[in-house]
Amino acid sequence: MAERMAYFGLSINMVAFMFYVMHRPFSSSSNAVNNFLGISQASSVLGGFLADAYLGRYWTIAIFTTIYLLGLTGITLCATVHTLVPNQDQCSELALLVGNCEPAKPWQMIYLYAVLYVTGFGAAGIRPCVSSFGADQFDERSSDYKSHLDRFFNFFYLSVTIGAIIAFTAVVYVQMKLGWGFAFGSLALAMGISNMVFFLGTPLYRHRLPGGSPLTRVAQVLVAAYKKRKAEFSRSELIGLYEVPGKQSAVKGSGKIAHTDDFRCLDKAALQLKEESADPGPWRLCTVTQVEEVKILLKLIPIPACTIMLSVLLTEYLTLSVQQAYTLNTHMGKLKLPVTCMPVFPGLSIFLILSLYYSTFVPLSRRITGHPHGASQLQRVGIGLAVSILSVAWAAIFERYRRNYAIRQGYEASFLSAMPNLSAYWLLIQYCLIGIAEVFCVVGLLEFLYEEAPDAMKSIGSAYAALAGGLGCFAASILNSIIKSITGSSEKPSWLSQNINTGRFDYFYWLLTVLSVINFGVFLYCAHRYEYRTEQVVQMEKQALPNIKEQPPSG
Repeated sequence: MAERMAYFGLSINMVAFMFYVMHRPFSSSSNAVNNFLGISQASSVLGGFLADAYLGRYWTIAIFTTIYLLGLTGITLCATVHTLVPNQDQCSELALLVGNCEPAKPWQMIYLYAVLYVTGFGAAGIRPCVSSFGADQFDERSSDYKSHLDRFFNFFYLSVTIGAIIAFTAVVYVQMKLGWGFAFGSLALAMGISNMVFFLGTPLYRHRLPGGSPLTRVAQVLVAAYKKRKAEFSRSELIGLYEVPGKQSAVKGSGKIAHTDDFRCLDKAALQLKEESADPGPWRLCTVTQVEEVKILLKLIPIPACTIMLSVLLTEYLTLSVQQAYTLNTHMGKLKLPVTCMPVFPGLSIFLILSLYYSTFVPLSRRITGHPHGASQLQRVGIGLAVSILSVAWAAIFERYRRNYAIRQGYEASFLSAMPNLSAYWLLIQYCLIGIAEVFCVVGLLEFLYEEAPDAMKSIGSAYAALAGGLGCFAASILNSIIKSITGSSEKPSWLSQNINTGRFDYFYWLLTVLSVINFGVFLYCAHRYEYRTEQVVQMEKQALPNIKEQPPSG
């Protein structure tokens, strides 16, 4: 909750901070924030690797939350120490619009980028490990394990959502009333308290032992398979596929994994030939379990890859929809909501959906699908992707209406002036739809990756989801740059012009709609072909594996 509070608190406030305080244009500010979002998620692969290979999830979380706290402290100092920001004298709104305010010095921007990206790097050990470490606390031998795990991941995402809601409301309120220093300081304070609570729980935790470097095991399989690429499965010199005896595998912290026929070329890494020495070494002969780990990692890739597009939409909404809201009336009765509070509504819709999930959605969907949990993990991901298409399509329709209205009413040049007769609450439709899409897609994906990943690679599996989110952030930045360069010229503004009323955000939203439809089609194909591990695995203690010869480990 604290990490997501900081994540969204920075993502929504940092664009405004860079524009109003550091005097940077919206476009470069948005790209810097998108890069921060990308680092926060893409670096999760490193955190997942360290957790599975060496540190374990507990120590990975402990180290990286401390790094995160240091980064937030540095950002707080940037907002409170006057020498770290440019001169604010004689910098009115008009001066900001025409670019006459004193820009931040290069060293000031270097400092801000450094502490911002250190904060993003701190998420490397939080994103892939917190959900997995929480799931580790349940005993997989329990009869209620599946239902407890399902409820845990929903509760986990509910906590994440509460953090986002606080960021979009309380933190924004603190910023308006007390200033940037107090706003960023509140994020650091929350992370500090969460660290203290986490450490207080130390005596209670269950720990899954790190199983050694997963990347080394993957590399060993690839190298061994390459060395035996010319070997034939039908050779008379073939002894069989190698596996150690007993119930436990050679991989620490992992049970044995049954052999499958997928990616047969990788099976050559486990081919045991008569001509080989008694101890050929792990770079020439791997166990079946080790080979199957690599197969599972490869088979998982297409599913999180299909969620990159959802991350692109979420990233674009964080910046583009705020620019839309600046031109709209944000009054709710006598209450005027700050523009930066608008993204709270996806969080509220997520909160509502999660609250009603077990009482409403599960019973209704169970009647349709017959699935005990209402819908399978991949079905929930698919529902999320389908709803995201509706969200971005509505965003395109409303943006076209908003732009035409602004031009008719004479607001074409006033892109920071609110139009009193056009309510910002039309944005709630796209916000609520994307919130529903996020809860179905992300919760289903997290549960899917945790259950399907190999025992000794659970953090790497969870890191897939964060990596997909990070790639979506980077993809959003690249897409924005491409669109600006292709559609903009000296004669006409680009689709993503800083003046939203002369740009064509509606065209951009339609482009995102088309990309989302294509992505959904690819997901349907991948999901149809995917076979859950529970459908593939045959209990090894009940049935001997064909063509697999168990031999004691040498030495």
